[in-house]
Amino acid sequence: MRPTFRFPEDLIALQAAWSRTYADLAQAPATAGTTVLRRRLIALSGLLYTHPYWTALPGGGRRAGGVDLRRAARAATAPGPGREAAA
Repeated sequence: MRPTFRFPEDLIALQAAWSRTYADLAQAPATAGTTVLRRRLIALSGLLYTHPYWTALPGGGRRAGGVDLRRAARAATAPGPGREAAA
C-alpha cells in the first residue's frame, strides 16, 4: 500500500514554480539566453530538496513523495471549473 502524503501549501507552490520554470526552459529557443532560467531551476531544486517537510518522513519518503508532490502541484495548477488555465 502506498503511503498518503499531505503536503504543505508552500511545498506545492515550490514544485509548481519548478515545473513552470522547467517548461519555460524547455520552450526557450536554442539561441535564447537561458542563464536566468537555469539558475532559477537550480535554486528551486535546492529549496525543494531541503524543505523541512522531508525531514519528518521515514527513510525513503523523499523519493516516494516526489511523485505525489508533482501530481499535487499539477492538480493545484490545472484548470478546472471556475479556474483559468495557468499562463
